[in-house]
Amino acid sequence: MQVVVLAGGVGSRLRPWTNKMPKPLLPMLDISLLERVVEGVPNHLIDEVVVAGGYKVEMIEEYFKQVDVDFDVRIVHENKPLGTGGALGNCNDVVSGRFACFNGDIVSSLQIEPLLELHKRNRGVGSLALWEVEDPTRFGIVGLDEDSRITQFKEKPKPEEVFSNLINAGSYIFEDDIFDYMPKGKHSIEREVFPGLAEDKLLNGQQFEGYFLDAGTPSAWSDAVHRCIEENRFRRGIVNGGSWYGSPENQFSSKVTESMIEADVEVSNSQIHRSTLLKGTVVGKDSVIESSLIGEHVSIGSNVHLQDVVVDHGSVLPNKTTQVGGQWPRTE
Repeated sequence: MQVVVLAGGVGSRLRPWTNKMPKPLLPMLDISLLERVVEGVPNHLIDEVVVAGGYKVEMIEEYFKQVDVDFDVRIVHENKPLGTGGALGNCNDVVSGRFACFNGDIVSSLQIEPLLELHKRNRGVGSLALWEVEDPTRFGIVGLDEDSRITQFKEKPKPEEVFSNLINAGSYIFEDDIFDYMPKGKHSIEREVFPGLAEDKLLNGQQFEGYFLDAGTPSAWSDAVHRCIEENRFRRGIVNGGSWYGSPENQFSSKVTESMIEADVEVSNSQIHRSTLLKGTVVGKDSVIESSLIGEHVSIGSNVHLQDVVVDHGSVLPNKTTQVGGQWPRTE
């Protein structure tokens, strides 16, 4: 079975990290976010991973030429933003038969086999993984009958339009018939395709339990990292004190909790909490870093206090810098 990953977005919510590196290649523990997205499909079910890429797609292409992964990778270039529907439609010439499809920033406990079994049993054009939330207004919501067929679909409803707390979790099984229902060019599959398919009873849905995270924001990124640590979702590195270290020698006497620390990072008598420090970063003494994302090869001085900050790769933060929220370098 082919697996399509929709990975064309610019990752604006994770800037400035994504100014130089596409979001799918950001490391989440020992593998890239894109590889993490595909984890829910067992290797024996994967014939090929098709990456629908746009922003800095050449870097994605080069990455998969260099790393050893357990599946073949094909890159489909999106020369201009096409939306979720257009990006998938752009893969029409290379995808055939039944295939899985994922939004490119989903980290969840979903295992694809139960959804695949439902799809085989109910048939139809597609089957959607579903997640229950308290406030569904930021998502696409579905109505579901007793046979697990989707009867309604509404993308980002107003409060008065809410008819369900079950949301689209951005993970699908499709038949290649889906392309027959999609308009050409740029469009949203959630707004322009799913409502009609639901009305015609051509979509199925299945709720799953565990966890579901859209890792496209700084806080959700940290949540996803923490969950991957808790669930032991890594092959390399070690966990100590609730934090993941890319190499054993990177453990410090500093207080580090619920964080991701890549290799070649140095921290001198400082506190790191629920943060990600990418490779080559150096943190001076008596600093406090909370809920922040620190890019590659960053130099952080002494007595620095960061909270909820995304720090660009290669940045230098002087001694006694204090910042709450936003980006570094600071934007106007």
